[in-house]
Amino acid sequence: MNIHEYQAKEILKSYGIDVPRGCMVKSARQTEKAFQKFGCDCVLKAQVYAGGRGKAGGIKTVRDATQACDTAKELFKKRLVTVQTGAKGLAVKRLLVEEIIDVEKEYYLSLTLDRRTSRYCLIASAEGGMDIEEVARRSPEKIHTLYIDPIVGIKPYHARSISSALGLKGKLIEDCARLIQNLYNVLLEKDCSLLEINPLVVSRNQRLIAMDCKINFDDNALFRHSDYEKMIDLSQLDPLEIEARKFDLAYIKLDGNIGCMVNGAGLAMATLDILMEYGARPANFLDVGGGASREKVAAAFRIILSDKKVRGIFVNIFGGIMRCDVIAQGIIDATKDIAPHIPIVVRMDGSNLDEGIKLLAQSGLNVETVDNLKSGVQKIAQMMSKKQKS
Repeated sequence: MNIHEYQAKEILKSYGIDVPRGCMVKSARQTEKAFQKFGCDCVLKAQVYAGGRGKAGGIKTVRDATQACDTAKELFKKRLVTVQTGAKGLAVKRLLVEEIIDVEKEYYLSLTLDRRTSRYCLIASAEGGMDIEEVARRSPEKIHTLYIDPIVGIKPYHARSISSALGLKGKLIEDCARLIQNLYNVLLEKDCSLLEINPLVVSRNQRLIAMDCKINFDDNALFRHSDYEKMIDLSQLDPLEIEARKFDLAYIKLDGNIGCMVNGAGLAMATLDILMEYGARPANFLDVGGGASREKVAAAFRIILSDKKVRGIFVNIFGGIMRCDVIAQGIIDATKDIAPHIPIVVRMDGSNLDEGIKLLAQSGLNVETVDNLKSGVQKIAQMMSKKQKS
């Protein structure tokens, strides 16, 4: 689950981590008032669920109230297009008005889950304010990584070691050590999958300040945090993604024309990869989960059909906990009031397979069943090509 920068900074501030003075606004008039309140040069930062805002024109410096108002009006009209948003971009509905800090040095600091070691890891670099992937490629020796033992956690000596490796001196070593330990507390208590500060800066008056912050929450832990639901900015989500949330479906809208319904995130990713390998373009990522009900499957299929770009549907199900006849009946239920003429290919295997195939064969839908993934991908591509020619 994503949140905005201003929300992430509010969390950091509550844990004793310095952030610039800032205020979230939703109109040009509020922007003007916020600027007047701060009484200094400010930066306006578009709040969207994507990185790369600066390069896309989503971060602007303003030096008087009139300029703040006019710049805010321009930003509120934008759909910000970055490398993470796709060509459609994201609408700017909120801005962060923030004081400008006189910066002496920039650093990079993050805590994230390393799936290879099944541990959280701390990543730090004295090369902040730029793409950390580029730093890792060009100068790997400048990346410092600490794999965290979940029993031990981050001790003061761990934090001081990282602080020293960043080249900090004197009091700043202890300040950074406390900041790192506070960040680790945020990570654990808030169930974060990612906590990234880029840049973490040393100001001219020798304060350590989180200038930008990105926090992602672990979706699997949302049941422990009922307050997180209120933090979601629905303007940043596709309407179909909002609908999917009502049924607890893992759905992400993509730019292709083949709707996909799969059970299991790993299988779903593999399905998208193979479709792309064969030149097909997935319209979505959709994981219905391992034990979805007939009603949930029907809701998932209706969401796929609601996407006007979808010209064909590929269903890839392994029936373990999920029974194949439940999948088949869910598809049939979803199409009772909508008679889709687009081709549907279903690859199923596992429990109650014969019953599922029989239900689909008797449904009257334009559906074909296959017994392996490769045949399924080839079949949906063939059926779509045939339909386009007719």
